[in-house]
Amino acid sequence: MSGTRIRQLVFASHNHGDIDKLKSVLGLGPAFVDKGVGEFGLTNGVFALGDQFLEVVVPVEDNTAAGRFLDRGDGKGGYMIIFQTEDLAAVRGRADALHLRRVWNIDLPDIAASHLHPADMGAAIVSIDEPHPEGAWRWGGPDWQDHSRPGHIAGVTVAATQPEVLAEKWAGVLGVRFHETGPAYEVELSVGQIKIIPGETDRLTNFHLAVPDPDGVLTRAARSGLPMHDDRAFQLMGVCVTVSAH
Repeated sequence: MSGTRIRQLVFASHNHGDIDKLKSVLGLGPAFVDKGVGEFGLTNGVFALGDQFLEVVVPVEDNTAAGRFLDRGDGKGGYMIIFQTEDLAAVRGRADALHLRRVWNIDLPDIAASHLHPADMGAAIVSIDEPHPEGAWRWGGPDWQDHSRPGHIAGVTVAATQPEVLAEKWAGVLGVRFHETGPAYEVELSVGQIKIIPGETDRLTNFHLAVPDPDGVLTRAARSGLPMHDDRAFQLMGVCVTVSAH
């Protein structure tokens, strides 16, 4: 699927049990544990939703970036968003031209990626990744297609103290357009939507998911004791998760 799109959303939690909670509430398949995140002092669980992914990272060492994020914001807001691009070299060039720090880079035969500093980007760690071939995804594990469940990531809502500034920055580095919709701004992707709304702080507030049985998801969320919202959503790991029909 060509163009720039969301490929993976990342929650952070101090509670390892939240990995199983996400799995059970959404009815996801087995989690892939990526030992590579140990480089960042983390363990994790990655779930395939269609050909996109949801991840939970859990600090297992002191003084990790994810741990500081959780302590700083009381766990409010999503931790990371990973975009897929067709031309990472161009993205890196735009990021460098905008003086956006790249805090991690990797170039492997099957994927290349760069993480952009959240203090520069605002709201979250932003990763831009270019897999080879286009449909591959190393971070999902070697058998992710066998474990995937139907659904997709419909979009993300981002709160920002300066929505237009953040929209212009994100669109600029991704090489896409953005437009104003009332007090909010939308970053135009090939699939999915980034909506940026006014807020008291910069953070990822909502993950919008499309699933085959949203009523079942909401029922399981309520039974799990998660805070529920009127707009067909529940609160988990500091993120408002909205579900609609796939």
